[in-house]
Amino acid sequence: MKALKYVFALWAGIVIYAILAVVFGAVGFSAYHQLQGEEKKQEANIDNLKVINKDLEDNLNSLLYDKDTLTVYAREQGYASPQEKFIRIVGLGTNQKTKTSAGDVVAAAEPQYTADRTLRIIAFCTAISIGICMAGFDVMKYLRDR
Repeated sequence: MKALKYVFALWAGIVIYAILAVVFGAVGFSAYHQLQGEEKKQEANIDNLKVINKDLEDNLNSLLYDKDTLTVYAREQGYASPQEKFIRIVGLGTNQKTKTSAGDVVAAAEPQYTADRTLRIIAFCTAISIGICMAGFDVMKYLRDR
């Protein structure tokens, strides 16, 4: 029966390792919550890209099917019909047309977790500490009984 309690130190180390791995490990709750945050960022970026895509589709449809829009865009690019003449005024700068953004690159960050080796070392040290404490109590009990 006395030796059986030393097995408790081994089981305590295993339980501590399992708990630390579940909470702080590579596939633990902490890493899972970090990945959920990254998922929300990616979903927000996808929604932003959908809005940009809709705007670009609207511009494309305007250029394909609306003659007036095509004419305005052609004039901004410097094209004219044969009846038109351009007068260039120096010093006013170039024609600044607002450019449409194609979206931002959102790279997912790697989740931060505690290495498995570190968790094993912590669990091993805990099991050894519990075993040493139990041995110390047994030695003190032996000395007291003597």
